[in-house]
Order: sequence, then C-alpha cells, then structure tokens
Amino acid sequence: MNYEETVKYLYEQTPVFEKVGASAYKEGLTNTLALDARLGHPHRHYKTIHVAGTNGKGSVSHSLAAILQASGMRVGLYTSPHLVDFRERMRVNGECVDEEYVVDFVAKHREFFDPLHPSFFELTTAMAFDWFYRQHVDVAVMEVGLGGRLDCTNIITPSLCVITNISLDHTKLLGDTRAKIAAEKAGIIKPGVPVVVGEADEETRPVFEEKAREMNAPIFFAEDTSYIVEVSEGPGHLLYQTRNWGYVVCDLCGNYQVRNMETILHATHILRESGWNITMDDIKTGLKEVCSSTGLIGRWQVISEDPKVVVDTGHNVGGWQWISQQLCQQKCRKLRIVFGMVDDKDLDTVMGMLPPEAEYYFSRASSKRAIPEQVVWQTGECKGLQGKAFPTVPEAFEAALADASPDDFIFVGGSSYVVADLLAWLQQKDSTTR
Repeated sequence: MNYEETVKYLYEQTPVFEKVGASAYKEGLTNTLALDARLGHPHRHYKTIHVAGTNGKGSVSHSLAAILQASGMRVGLYTSPHLVDFRERMRVNGECVDEEYVVDFVAKHREFFDPLHPSFFELTTAMAFDWFYRQHVDVAVMEVGLGGRLDCTNIITPSLCVITNISLDHTKLLGDTRAKIAAEKAGIIKPGVPVVVGEADEETRPVFEEKAREMNAPIFFAEDTSYIVEVSEGPGHLLYQTRNWGYVVCDLCGNYQVRNMETILHATHILRESGWNITMDDIKTGLKEVCSSTGLIGRWQVISEDPKVVVDTGHNVGGWQWISQQLCQQKCRKLRIVFGMVDDKDLDTVMGMLPPEAEYYFSRASSKRAIPEQVVWQTGECKGLQGKAFPTVPEAFEAALADASPDDFIFVGGSSYVVADLLAWLQQKDSTTR
C-alpha cells in the first residue's frame, strides 16, 4: 500500500472517534498495553509531558513543545485530531511524521494488530510512541485524546502532568458533572509526579487535590499565583506583562489564550524548578513562534484580510464562552459566521451564546457525526439568528465571501471538522491554481 491507501485502511479498518463518535471509544488499556509490548515499550526511552483537559490542551501542548524546542531539545509532539493531514498528529521539532514511516509501520505490524481490532486512536498512539523513539527525541509532549484515566496515552510515566480545565463535554463517556469529568482527567496523575492544574472550581478542585494526595504528587493550581499582570493585543500576537519575567510575546491570539498562558508559564516554572535547562530567552523565543515552530493551526487563525477571515476550532460551551465574547468585540461593518457542530455537543446552549447581530451561514462538516445543516438552521431560527443553510462548508464560506465587503469580518467555526473542511478545501484550491 502507498501512503494514501494506508491512511484509508486506518480509517476504514479501525473505529475512528472523529468519524463515528462514542462507538469508536474502547474502554480500558488492554490493546494499548499489547501494542506497547509488541513495540518494546518505546516511550520508556525518552522523557514525556502529559497534557489533559477539556479545552486548551492543544494550545498548551504546542506552546510547551515550542519552548522546549527553543531550549535546544529534540521534541516529539502528539496531538489530535488533525485538521488537514493525518501526519499532523505526530511531529518532531515541528516536522510531521514521514509518509514512508506510516506505510512501513502498518505493513510491519498489521498481522499483529488486525486480530486485536484496535481503535484508530490506539493504533496511532502506538505509532507515535514508536516514531518518537526512532527519531531519538529528548522529550515528547503527549496530548490526551479523551478523558485521561483510560486514554491510550496514559501508559506513560511523565516528568510533568498538566490539566488545563474542566467543562461539560463528552458527558456520555466521561460523566454528567464536572466532578465526574475531573475524576477521569485526574487519572493521568502519577505517583510523585508534579501536576499543574490551569483552572479549577469548588466542584473540581477537591477531586484533583484528593487524587494528588493519593498519588503523593505535588499539585499546583495556576489560579493561586498569577504570573500575568497585564495583556495587550498587537498585530498577530498578544503581549503579556508578567510579574517576574518581563514582557512575553505569543503568536496565539484568541482571548482564551490568556488562561492557557497562565497554565503554560506555571508548567514551565515547574520544569525549571525540576532542573530542566530552560532559560527565559528560551521561553520568550518559543512563545513568540508557537505556530511557526510547531505547525499549530486553527486557533483564532487569520487566513485572509479584506475581508478579515478567522477560523477557530473551539467546539463546546467552555470554548464558546470566550469565542463569542471576542466576536462581539470585533470592529467591523458586518459580522458573518459560518457555523456547524457535531452531534455530541450542546448545540442549543452554544447557539444561545452566538452574537444575534451576525449574518449566519449554517452548514454541515463532512463527518458522519455532523449535525444536518437544516437542524442547525432551525435551532438558529429559534434563537433569533438570521441566516441560510448550506450543505457543505466550502459552499457556506463562498456565500459569506460573496456577500462580504472589505470591512466585514468572517468567522468560520463551531467544530474542528468545520475548520478542517475549509482549510482542506483552501489548500486543494491553492494547489490547483499554482
């Protein structure tokens, strides 16, 4: 099989959560441990940092990877889902995994894992562990896929655990209260390993504290000691005035990134206190070029000007509390929003948070889990949102673009898959016009 055929095989032969939802979730680590043993426990040969949470874990993971790269380390980064290319899931110093390696891995181990019937995520996690070992990384930043306690990544013994925050998401799998979800996320806490919690409340903090006591793990809550004094926005960046480290520039621009930055700075401080050779210059250099050094896309990403077009992968209530606020702050003639969601999200609550003054282009991502555009449109009508329904994201975007004047603002989001559809279409369109 070539690369395209191999990726098609992975999608068709293994249950993919991004495609089919909860039916792809395999509870327990039996398959993961079997695959790990088959590969010789590759993750034991390098340091790891484990990042969980409801929102922000992708941004935090990429930011920590950027800082570690700036310090001179060879850094593996495992995240999900990908937006355009499967290879985005595993990178070394910002470079995606080789197509040849993906093909060879499947060809070499297929006879072993076929009888196991692993999930897509179980298989790709094993692939990432092995790839990082073969690439001789110094450290790998591993983002949890779902939950924590039973996530495939949770066979590692990391140098640091990070839990960004907790909100109600994937409730059918993780629990219907923040405390239950926190218990699942807290499952990544390991004996004696320090853990940084970005955001907690009266419901989740006791869960984290109890688990940390049980594991004899030092725990640090970012909210207890703020590193950030003031934040200002510049072209393509946020400028942070910090309490002890002077000014720090970061190229991640969403309002929600301020909370993430507190988590990142606390995590970096713990690594420095633990003896990691990370200088202040490394921190500043890494944060200034997170996107360019790690390949991060889809986080309040400006993809064009006149009209300004921004995409963001925020996809749940916790994320939209920030996105909606930032959309309302835009100074433009008309706000136009291309919007769609998938079926395990709280469509009604999120749509109640959307700016009523915007013009909407309701759509459906190319995923079996996508909510039909007519359902999204009807829900919008009930919320007083004016717009039309379109069968695909590119059609919705083209309609918004055709309606827009240069001083309008177009936002595309509601789901990672909506953003993925647009970015993939734009990439294909660009390649055909070259």
